[in-house]
Amino acid sequence: MIIKTRIPLKYLLNKVKWKLLIVTLLSTAFYFISEYLVDISVPISIGVFLGTAIALILSFKLSQSYDRWWEARKIWGAIVNDSRSLVIQLKSFSENKDTKLVNKIAYRQMAWCYSLSQSLRGFNPLENLSSFISEEELEVLKKHQNIPLKLLDFHSENIQELKGKNLINAYQQIQLDQTIVNLCSSMGKAERIKKTVFPTTYALTLNVFIYTFLILLSLSLTDLHSLVEIPLEVLISIPFFMLEKIAFSIQDPFENKPTDTPITSISKTIETNLKQLIGDDNIPVIEENNDFYVL
Repeated sequence: MIIKTRIPLKYLLNKVKWKLLIVTLLSTAFYFISEYLVDISVPISIGVFLGTAIALILSFKLSQSYDRWWEARKIWGAIVNDSRSLVIQLKSFSENKDTKLVNKIAYRQMAWCYSLSQSLRGFNPLENLSSFISEEELEVLKKHQNIPLKLLDFHSENIQELKGKNLINAYQQIQLDQTIVNLCSSMGKAERIKKTVFPTTYALTLNVFIYTFLILLSLSLTDLHSLVEIPLEVLISIPFFMLEKIAFSIQDPFENKPTDTPITSISKTIETNLKQLIGDDNIPVIEENNDFYVL
């Protein structure tokens, strides 16, 4: 997630540099064709009309992409809340009669957050989990395809164990089970966003329309009979390509990019909160971030 108002110009230009190069070449070609071969001129009103239509389409695409990004952020906000609630409920309901088991679930919940974030980004969901869960559980997890789901299943088994020891009553068990259901629901929502591909034909069609508009604009600017039309067209193309690239970047919020939902950072926050709740002083160190984004 981008966290600074001043984004490096290099980062922005890298997003559209090849498209700007294509526009520069097209504009230069049309200039020399019109100037030395055939005088081609198109009424500028045609380009203006198409440009207005493209601006509306871009606005719609940007809105839809942001909705996906914002939904992902809300999902992880709910995960933060439910993770805290799970440990607070366990401490309150068991009245510290089985601190060892409560701590075990708390650490496993930290592992669940990291595992889910790694899974959503296409990384190994078992990586770095050994400091949160036992070797026995780690061996069991290696046999499962959906690691975060099995971690929640371990939670359920432990809650059933608390009920079997009469450390919690049936009503408290229902509340804890509901919290786990909420976590499972959030996981499913995040996986839905990850696996639902934004229609590629939409982006392809939009790019075709933008280039068509720029070609018409280039033919309209030939009346200037000056090389100034080339940088002018490049400048006009920048906001169209930039907005299209922004919409493309934020439509997939789990791709390990600067525009992602910061699920690793959120997982670290959850780890800090849960460790403080159970009295663990081994708090993760938050390193100073010199970049313009967090992941």
